[in-house]
Amino acid sequence: MVEGVGLNPTRSLLLDFLVSMGARLQVQNLGARNGELAGDILVRGSQLRGGVIEKAMTTALIDEIPVLAVLGAASREGLQVRDARELRLKETDRIATVAENLGRMGVSVEVREDGFSVPGGQSFRAARLDSFGDHRIAMACAVAALRADGESQIDGAEAASVSFPEFFDMLRRLAV
Repeated sequence: MVEGVGLNPTRSLLLDFLVSMGARLQVQNLGARNGELAGDILVRGSQLRGGVIEKAMTTALIDEIPVLAVLGAASREGLQVRDARELRLKETDRIATVAENLGRMGVSVEVREDGFSVPGGQSFRAARLDSFGDHRIAMACAVAALRADGESQIDGAEAASVSFPEFFDMLRRLAV
């Protein structure tokens, strides 16, 4: 269970997208926290189907796309990302850095100018990964490393603290 998650409209759209992929999650203990809707999220294991992110959804989920690429590779049908040219203008070219890191893990990614396709049903090899100093890439690499067949290393993992200082502590608790 992930406790005290802010549930503003952007976050709830992410949850809706995950549910559309087949994620089994439930929001509990709904209430206000620091003037924002918040709740606890209970996640149960499930086989994700895959999905497509395009048009307005791309804009709404732009920061989550790196980690969603990891979920896409682990899903049955994969993930298609379109209309995401903005990813090339973030802290790094996130299309390139996602493809680079997943490629190091033996995960196939087809890159396009405005997005990428990640086929589903892929295995993840342990690898040396690189955040390239980008907090979103560091967190996506950490999630990918959980799927790897051995121990992975993430150069620049500390970049995650830019937006989520407690990320690795929370990930350790949830991965148990």
